[in-house]
Amino acid sequence: MGSQHLLSSMLLLLFLSSFIQMAALGHTPSSTKLLYIVYMGERQHEDPNLVTASHHDMLSSVLGSKEEAVSSIVYSYKHGFSGFAAMLTESQANKIAEMPEVISCNPSRSVPLLTTRSWDYLDLGFEQPQPTGLLVRGNFGDDIIIGIVDTGIWPESRSFDDHGYGPVPSRWKGTCEVGQNFTVNHCNRKIIGARWYAGGVDPSLIEGDYQSPRDSEGHGTHTASTAAGSLVSDASFHGLGAGTARGGAPRARLAIYKACWAKAGCPYASVLKAIDDAIHDGVDILSLSLGAIHFSIFASIHAVAKGITVVFSGGNAGPVPQTIYNDLPWVITVAASTIDRSFPTLLTLGDNRTVVGQSILYESTDEGFKELVDGGSCSRDVLNSSDVVGKIVLCYQLAIASSSPPRRHFPLAASNVQEAGGKGIIFAQYSANILSFIEDICNGTVCVFVDYEIGKQIKDYVTNTRSPLVKVSLTQDKVGSGVMSPRVAAFSSRGPSILFPDLVKPDIAAPGFLILAAVKDSFKFESGTSMSCPHVSGVAALLKAAHPHWSPAAIKSALVTTAHTANAYGFPIEAEGVPRKHSDPFDFGGGHIDPNKAVDPGLIYDVDPEDYFKFFNCTYGPSTTCDLVDSRLYHLNLPSISIPDLKKRQLTVWRTVINVGDTDSIYRAMLESPSGVNMVVEPSLLQFNASTTTHTFAVMFTPLQMVQGDFNFGSLTWLDDGKHAVRIPIAVRVIIHDSFSDTS
Repeated sequence: MGSQHLLSSMLLLLFLSSFIQMAALGHTPSSTKLLYIVYMGERQHEDPNLVTASHHDMLSSVLGSKEEAVSSIVYSYKHGFSGFAAMLTESQANKIAEMPEVISCNPSRSVPLLTTRSWDYLDLGFEQPQPTGLLVRGNFGDDIIIGIVDTGIWPESRSFDDHGYGPVPSRWKGTCEVGQNFTVNHCNRKIIGARWYAGGVDPSLIEGDYQSPRDSEGHGTHTASTAAGSLVSDASFHGLGAGTARGGAPRARLAIYKACWAKAGCPYASVLKAIDDAIHDGVDILSLSLGAIHFSIFASIHAVAKGITVVFSGGNAGPVPQTIYNDLPWVITVAASTIDRSFPTLLTLGDNRTVVGQSILYESTDEGFKELVDGGSCSRDVLNSSDVVGKIVLCYQLAIASSSPPRRHFPLAASNVQEAGGKGIIFAQYSANILSFIEDICNGTVCVFVDYEIGKQIKDYVTNTRSPLVKVSLTQDKVGSGVMSPRVAAFSSRGPSILFPDLVKPDIAAPGFLILAAVKDSFKFESGTSMSCPHVSGVAALLKAAHPHWSPAAIKSALVTTAHTANAYGFPIEAEGVPRKHSDPFDFGGGHIDPNKAVDPGLIYDVDPEDYFKFFNCTYGPSTTCDLVDSRLYHLNLPSISIPDLKKRQLTVWRTVINVGDTDSIYRAMLESPSGVNMVVEPSLLQFNASTTTHTFAVMFTPLQMVQGDFNFGSLTWLDDGKHAVRIPIAVRVIIHDSFSDTS
């Protein structure tokens, strides 16, 4: 029953994806060729050339000749798995899909792209009298290779200086592809390889972009420098955020895979080829700050099977539930959090009262007071009926803020104020995590964010004053105590997963709000899970350096089980939204990343890649390849448990842990049962010694009341003598009948 449910869900998703794409393209004549991705599973030959030859033979049988086959293929996937991307008509694709050796054949489409302080905030400071903890134990990531699948790289940035680096690791098998404004000399001992992928992409969509690994958009340069940038002193954004910029693993090497373009997005076929090449090249970590890419499911599982830790961004569609992207059990899916940095901007009212907002104003505007008006929601109708020319306009976030986050309403309000001739906008709303959009949206217009309470004070002042005035001062930069953090950012996508509700996603949260990193020859603040993803990639690189034999599952387990759920003040970490709430596992997985604890987790939940493939075969492969009685994902040995359909009978889930701490250790179970559920662990005590390094235990769940409910949350923590607290998040939903489950 479980495998049928998951297979149906996957097929539904693939159908909807294809339907949406075809609707966007309009009716496609049967003779029109589109780029299709054909997946054939494991390689049948060790020699990549033989794998490619088999692809040509298959296509020849459909297209009629070897020449047609060779010209049709755009990419041959031959290193980590077998498959290809080819230009095919619909009827040709249908014939290929019916072949017994083909697992799937679907049209390619594109997905969107989703510092000086953040690493210090994570206690990985480089300049404290002497670096300690994971940074030292991981030798600063020295010789670990991080693959970045993104928009390319700006090699001249100081963040990629290779001064003091040793030779390129001998295991590296990659290359430095040349192209427009990019030569082999742009690779060095820091950027040890670079590739780019334009096959099958409409030429008009990459016109004006560099036809090479060079980054014209800035996204890839920003993420690469966040993960592994070299030390750059005196970095700042126009004086804000000043300090030394660097990546999490500053001595790691970078392998660049430009599969994304400013206009074309990230075509699936290109991303799959990038992952396939990365498997061949010998990367240790793969960092993908990309949107939903379910067709990468087979590429990512093969990468993990080869020992590569794959890290994905979780998406920027929050705070709405069920918006999480890249929700696969074998990858690390990252939510975004804030850090202890703020940018207070003083607003002085005409009666000399001073209130504080948030902005990024680094250039002097017209000094002195400006007229201030109340623009309400700042719709065009409201502003057209008012005289706002040359004035500062107070605007309010829409009442439907929970379903229309400020990043959607603010650009419209700012545009309306600019069109009406306003000098600036004071935007009252529930969250300021859209500061990084100011540069693109405000375009020289003064933009300041204030919370609702301050907005009400300003509104009262305007209402009760004949000629209200306001003066906006330049932004200051504040870090440290007094800034409540971390919080799960409002834009960060939330679980549960629509496709896999029996999986806790995201896995973990990391800094993703106003992260200062390299773009071309300067530095810039950016926000999003695109920024939190390389934070986890950098930490994963340090963990791999400290523990070379750890599997991707072990690295993921160490991160999830040591994450913290309380802030520096001891309060539960909040999730921003309307209203704010205490974060739960569908906001931040195991919690907020704690690198120095992750290096010594005590116990790990490891997973044999073959177990991933068993679930993969039951959810994505042909039904004949599924050999599991129950393929629910909560039976995988993951560092989390999600049960979306607990019924009246008891349900037992098994887990196995491996001791990676002190040889002689005793752990006791501490339970936090989800509301309405009785949770029991047997055995509740685990004793390890030189001959006993693993233990298997059962977690039993029984509903206390048969009431149709929503997810409730708890945890299971294994405690030793005070050194380790190995915690996994738990989500359980009690249901009465299957027919109710989708509406609860």
